[in-house]
Amino acid sequence: MPPEILEVDVVVVGLGPGGEDVAGKLAVAGLDVVGVDERLVGGECPYWGCVPSKMMIRAADLLAEAGRVDGMAGTATATPDWAPVARRIRDEATDNWDDTVAVKRLEDKGGRFVRGHGRVTAPGQVTVGDQVFRARRGIVLGTGSHPAVPPVPGLSGTPFWTNHQAIEARAVPESLLILGGGAVGVELAQVFSRFGAKVTVVEGSPRLIPMEEPESGALLLKVFTDEGIDVRLGGHAQHVSYDGLGFTVTLPDGELSAAQLLVATGRKVDLASLGVAAIGIDESLPALPVDDRMRAADGVWGLGDLVGRGAFTHVSMYHAAIVVREILGQQGAPASYEALPRVTFTDPEIGSVGMTEQQARDAGLNVHVGFTPIGSSARGWIHRGEGHIKLIEDADRGVLVGGTSAGPVGGEVLSALVVAIHAAVPTATLKSMIYAYPTFHRAIEAALADLK
Repeated sequence: MPPEILEVDVVVVGLGPGGEDVAGKLAVAGLDVVGVDERLVGGECPYWGCVPSKMMIRAADLLAEAGRVDGMAGTATATPDWAPVARRIRDEATDNWDDTVAVKRLEDKGGRFVRGHGRVTAPGQVTVGDQVFRARRGIVLGTGSHPAVPPVPGLSGTPFWTNHQAIEARAVPESLLILGGGAVGVELAQVFSRFGAKVTVVEGSPRLIPMEEPESGALLLKVFTDEGIDVRLGGHAQHVSYDGLGFTVTLPDGELSAAQLLVATGRKVDLASLGVAAIGIDESLPALPVDDRMRAADGVWGLGDLVGRGAFTHVSMYHAAIVVREILGQQGAPASYEALPRVTFTDPEIGSVGMTEQQARDAGLNVHVGFTPIGSSARGWIHRGEGHIKLIEDADRGVLVGGTSAGPVGGEVLSALVVAIHAAVPTATLKSMIYAYPTFHRAIEAALADLK
């Protein structure tokens, strides 16, 4: 007997931040919406990503701040204790990895929820187990990404961590080896180091956070070295072994051992599991191809990590707003990424927007670069802060196309650069502004003066 086909307006497959937002808003607008997810409603961010990791980072930063009292305000000591961190993550951030509240949030808006693996099985059709849904208005795909585990011999089958196990940790390992010096790797390296682990970071490229400016990678290398974090650059893991007590990783120049291994080597999507071949899309692609209205095919939209424009919650929510407008027939701007911001929440924070210097040169722009250390500003000197402002100008147009704000509140100072790039504010106008004294953002003025 063939399965019953249920007619609905919209099926949303994947209820991370963006997918949940789309499903909820369309339901409130009066559409018959079914949200599908085999994992937790809310996605990676509230359970194993943005929120709990920043709780860990906040706790680690408090320990570091206590260590900075000496010589500035007297003396202070802080004794690391992981127990309240683990407890707070379970109590306040993740609801012990239970999405009951999130499911109710969607249902209260009028949406329906189906737990299971959703797969496109024909144009306009999604199958979940033995249920088939036919979408009159459209299908939205937002199944996110998962950790990309490299095919290192010996790694498979060992109890290595990904970000999930790191977030769920009830105790800090005595020692921790981290494969990957990108944002996730460096954030967690600093956290666990400050809570007492002996940490080593292995990054295959010649610098930390290789997607960012070289100066930012050099800054973190100095900070990590000062804090006792061992950093090994320019060599990939060749073999992993586990003896029941700890891990040994073989590098080109020797071996490293630790009680625990964290794999933080990026993330990837799985188009094949979504069945997008049924709508004419090559399932071997690294991301779902969409246009600037987030449309992947007739009646199909994609969003978030799945479309390869940055694995960030704010990108997913940006996409969600576009998808909602498209389905409801509302006017709005198409997707644009010239002023895409990103922040690595280390101490100091590394905030970036737009192009790096190398990307701008590769694009054939007439590049002018401005640079100033945060420590040369009055606020940086007062704070004893490390960091820098780096600006990338398209000199022919006289506007900024990229910027980095590294420092004690680098992610917050970044906002000024995001506005400048998004609105294409002329650098002449930026130079004529009044910058409050003494603030960290006043260093932007010095970097503008350095453009050359």
